[in-house]
Amino acid sequence: MSDPAVVLDDLRTESEELDRIVADLGEERWAAATPAPGWDIAHQISHLAWTDEVALLAVTDAGAFAKHVEKALTEPDAFVDRAAEAGAGQPPAELLTRWREGRERLEQALRAAPPGSRFPWYGPPMSATSMATARLMETWAHGQDIADALGVVREPSTRLRHIAHIGVRARDYAYFVRGLEPPQGQFRVELTGPGGELWTYGPDDAPQKVTGPALDFCLLVTQRAHRDDLAVRAEGADADAWLDIAQAFAGPAGQGRTPKGA
Repeated sequence: MSDPAVVLDDLRTESEELDRIVADLGEERWAAATPAPGWDIAHQISHLAWTDEVALLAVTDAGAFAKHVEKALTEPDAFVDRAAEAGAGQPPAELLTRWREGRERLEQALRAAPPGSRFPWYGPPMSATSMATARLMETWAHGQDIADALGVVREPSTRLRHIAHIGVRARDYAYFVRGLEPPQGQFRVELTGPGGELWTYGPDDAPQKVTGPALDFCLLVTQRAHRDDLAVRAEGADADAWLDIAQAFAGPAGQGRTPKGA
């Protein structure tokens, strides 16, 4: 996954798919509650638009992004919600235009970035490929919240592979953000893709393993479903503990979702 153009093409497709879901919604539907507490559909699109803008800042002006991070650290538990709330108050047509134009600017900036470039972020610095992968993950995850709110069932695609990749790579981050020590050694992760293909990560002979459908693993690491409702399984105590805290996104540990029927 070293070619940013491949991920950027998939990011565009993912964004366009979500765009089609929300483009023709009546104004009242933008106020529909999503599974994220306190967030309606407008909050979700506002968040995507804002995060694209912040990512563009990181790509084009590292100094300005550093000042943004300093400000964010003064309210680490609230700055994301505040930004979503501010944008959610825009008329839907304006918010849609803002999101569309912002994601286009970010895409062009990432395509134009010199090979080997790295950009600051809330976690470790990112390459153009990693930044695009993170944006795809966020677009898919917040799109899932919107789909759930509207009762829309989205067909899983091979684009999930990017999300699964970042979910595996972010294993140790899930421990660090909670002040925990990551386990020694890698896990083996074996996921079944949408077409029945096997996606594998980690050494063949790793003593601990995670297996399951790629869709379920992506729902788990983006915290869009509780592990009790998913067919992701662990072999080994450390791998099992990881599934309770896994997160593919930067920032504080998320609250996750409660089990269905709880």
